Amino acid sequence: MSQTINTAEPILQVSDLSVRYGKVEALHQGRLSVGAGQIVSVIGPNGAGKSTLLNAIMGALPSTGHAKGVVRYLGDDISSLEIERRVSRGMCLVPEKRELFASMSVEDNLILGAYRRKRAGERDFLDQLPHVFELFPRLKERRKQASGTLSGGERQMLAVGRALMAKPQLLMLDEPSLGLAPLIVKEIFHIISALRETGVATLLIEQNARAALQISDYGYVLETGEFAMEGPASDLAHNPRVIETYLGLAKKAV
Repeated sequence: MSQTINTAEPILQVSDLSVRYGKVEALHQGRLSVGAGQIVSVIGPNGAGKSTLLNAIMGALPSTGHAKGVVRYLGDDISSLEIERRVSRGMCLVPEKRELFASMSVEDNLILGAYRRKRAGERDFLDQLPHVFELFPRLKERRKQASGTLSGGERQMLAVGRALMAKPQLLMLDEPSLGLAPLIVKEIFHIISALRETGVATLLIEQNARAALQISDYGYVLETGEFAMEGPASDLAHNPRVIETYLGLAKKAV
């Protein structure tokens, strides 16, 4: 995989981001950046603070959490913006739980993803629907089916497709492979890799280190709330410590 080199200002730049829940510091001075068309992964064990990092970037921390540091998006400091303002500026988070409307059809879930654009007065707010159906042919086949009847892999596809309907500039994915069979994981990651061609910046939080590093341009390793390592994804994939701790002894690719 060729590495994307970005000389322009990053779409997302996080500096000295710390998050506390009461006396517990869940994230300590996190720093990362994501450029246009880049896929950047954050890997690490369960409980390392990966989801906390995403929620802090999105402005979606629970009331018990407190974040400090700087989050810059498209060159602007958005650290104090409400989550709704961040969404309206083109940031989109696909949470681990996917949070679909089970009784609504696949197509209606997708249309709901474009609601912000409709409310903003965009006449062509559904212009991403053909693109989403091209990326996810299975969703097109099941467009009239209730989303609650989909398989786990199809629900993940729908969650990503719904996010793309908002035409985001920054897409953040929280554990997209969670609970999915290996063949479905491979399909999901192939689609995420294809998003690079659209120019969307993707921040991927993932426990499946092998699959994440295979499609990423750059990677970070988060351990107990601190970034322990970072570098081009291909370098991390061949780093002895990463291999031993996160990739195991298996050489077979996902």
